[in-house]
Amino acid sequence: MLCELRVENLLLIERAELRLAPGLNVLTGETGAGKTVLAGALDLLLGGRARSRIVRPGAAEAYVEGVFALTEGLRRELAERVPADAEELVLGRRVSAEGPTRAYIGGRAATVGELRELAGRLLAFYGQHEHRRLALASEQLEILDAYCGDGQRARRSECAGAHAALRKLEAARATLEQDAGARERELDLLRFELSEIDAAEPDEGEELELTAERDRLRHVEGLRQAALGGAEAIAPDDGAVGAAGLLGGAERELDALAGVDPRLDALAQRYRALRLEADDLAGELRRYESSIDAPGERLAEVEDRVAALDRLKRKHGGSLAAVLEHAETCRDRVTELTGAEAALARSDEELAQAQARLDQVVAKLRAARVAAAPKLARAVRERLAKLALEGARFEVAVDDRETAGPRGGDAVEFVIAPNAGVPGGPLREVGSGGELSRIMLALLSVAHSGRGRAAGGDDQVLIFDEVDAGIGGRTARAVGEHLSVLAGQRQVLCITHLAQVASLATRHFRIAKDAAAEPARATVSELENDAVVPEIVRMLGADVGDSAAERHALELLRAA
Repeated sequence: MLCELRVENLLLIERAELRLAPGLNVLTGETGAGKTVLAGALDLLLGGRARSRIVRPGAAEAYVEGVFALTEGLRRELAERVPADAEELVLGRRVSAEGPTRAYIGGRAATVGELRELAGRLLAFYGQHEHRRLALASEQLEILDAYCGDGQRARRSECAGAHAALRKLEAARATLEQDAGARERELDLLRFELSEIDAAEPDEGEELELTAERDRLRHVEGLRQAALGGAEAIAPDDGAVGAAGLLGGAERELDALAGVDPRLDALAQRYRALRLEADDLAGELRRYESSIDAPGERLAEVEDRVAALDRLKRKHGGSLAAVLEHAETCRDRVTELTGAEAALARSDEELAQAQARLDQVVAKLRAARVAAAPKLARAVRERLAKLALEGARFEVAVDDRETAGPRGGDAVEFVIAPNAGVPGGPLREVGSGGELSRIMLALLSVAHSGRGRAAGGDDQVLIFDEVDAGIGGRTARAVGEHLSVLAGQRQVLCITHLAQVASLATRHFRIAKDAAAEPARATVSELENDAVVPEIVRMLGADVGDSAAERHALELLRAA
């Protein structure tokens, strides 16, 4: 239930607060007083688009807030947004004068989409031109499915899943069936790249070894000269005295004084080790110089090998690891492409199974619709009779569509003949504005009561914006009584211009415009007791004080 509706700085309304009651709540007022502004406020609360210049002149922003009684189901679902002991749920929408809007759920910021989804479950808004939407085949299908009951919702969900699975398989098959020539060209390229990589046999360890070998080969003469020079300095081949000879002579002098001074003995021991290391080092240097084998062609071979690996790296990712990874990707793709024929065969089987599953669910949907269609038609005819359309004929036609979609394979058409003896026709083509308003009300009454409650929810508030347009007299009274009966099942808010409807209200609000204010201002007030009669009189087209009109107003109220 919608407990309170607050509006601030929205066009004519500077501030308004409506405390709604269970049952039928009506809002009345002169034409142009601002009833449409309140309808716009409810649309904003439902996540509707904020039109330009809807913020009251001089204000920084407009704000709309709805306070709803919190059901147990919503409390569990919104556990992260509302306290466990909360009894109310507050939805809000703030619109800046510059254009941006913000949405709130339970006092916390939310997206407009989240607000739209949640508010759509709490409110059902029907404008004065709602019959235009109900004339759409898609909307008629929704009404029939709602009347089918909760089981149809599960079947619809199953159908949507089956349809999505079929479309996914069809898309995959279309990919497999792409131009065979393109597939062969891709295979040729993949195989060429793989042959090039496999022929090179790239190895990250080899690359490190080759780089080191290339650096050594490029400096082989320098390495030889350095090693030979070091060996000659220690022990020259021509018999000259080198570092080793000088060390040996000094060693003999130290040995001659061995045992005289322990300290010198220790130093002599170290000197002997130095001389031995010099002899060993000279030998190692000569062996190193002799071991350097650098055939002239070896450097060219190494350079060629490194260049080949560099080319692969430049083409496939910049490193040998990337080259090897690319090769694996190519192999996987080759396997995928070469297995296309087998995949196509499997795809045929999967498609057949998916189509069979969709056909099965579509058949279930159709059976439920065909069974419910005459019952829905009979229920609507009963409602129409109570709405002063006793002779109206109403039928629900269910036909096959060429192809099944997420909602099945049926096309639903509402056929109406408002007057006896007049040929029936599609709802979108038949009926005056008043007749269409009553037909719409009958449809909505059925959709939102009894079996049809699957369309929304038992707690959904129904809002009617002048759906009684184009009618009057006894028909207006019938429409009002119908709204009153509907309000006995759930809360209803009706923006109306008919005294017959307003007289049946559980709670009556009046909106009035002060044109003398700058800018013009509209105020909303709840009418109580004696204040209701003057408003009914005004709605009857009479002046306050008109005794006949007052008696008529009192009669309407007493008959409510």
